[in-house]
Amino acid sequence: MRPGMVLLKHYITYDEQARCEIDHNKVGIIRSCQKLGLGPGGFYQLGNHGHYIMALGLTWDPKRRMYELWRTVDGTKTHDIPEDYSLLVKRSIQDAHAHLKKDLKVTNLEVEDVLPSMSPTVCIVNFYTTLATLALHQLTCLGRSESKGSLQNGLPIVSFSLGDSAEFIYVDVHKVKKVILESGDVLMFGGKSRHIHHGVSSIIPNSAPKQFLEESRLRPGRLNLTFREFQKLFNV
Repeated sequence: MRPGMVLLKHYITYDEQARCEIDHNKVGIIRSCQKLGLGPGGFYQLGNHGHYIMALGLTWDPKRRMYELWRTVDGTKTHDIPEDYSLLVKRSIQDAHAHLKKDLKVTNLEVEDVLPSMSPTVCIVNFYTTLATLALHQLTCLGRSESKGSLQNGLPIVSFSLGDSAEFIYVDVHKVKKVILESGDVLMFGGKSRHIHHGVSSIIPNSAPKQFLEESRLRPGRLNLTFREFQKLFNV
């Protein structure tokens, strides 16, 4: 794709996405989000365009311009990021590193510069109906939910896609490019790609496997989880 940008196709297994067992907390991402999304700290509608959102770990307070544990929208506390989510993020970055070293001949010393490691402290869970879109935007401004430390260190955004496919667009050297993100795909962008403009131009209706929808009970649309590490920058 471009330096610091990696797409792992069909990386999240069907079991990890839609597993239904409830014993020993063995539930997939979709069931877990459904459970977390109900009640206090759960999903709320953003605007009137089929977009629902929930923050895990920390949430952004636009008035105070800082991350908080409590949501300004309703005064409730955010849920913790499930450990399974964090482990999957870290594993995906490790596998992306292996890909960069094997296929692109990136050395062990270079790989952390191309795509730094990170431990997620913030997860934004978005659900988009088939009518929703996300305009081109850039995650670079401290006043718009990003920490200066995270940005300067190029810490990556890691994105999970589940459910219906989406047309993801991004700007590469002043040219808009697109890629289809399918259920189970993991997209990450860090290093030199951390500041790219990106968005979702459309959700592709009825693109998730029928059996997947029946077993996971996910309504038509796209479930997207984006992870980042909030890292403060200290002056010494």
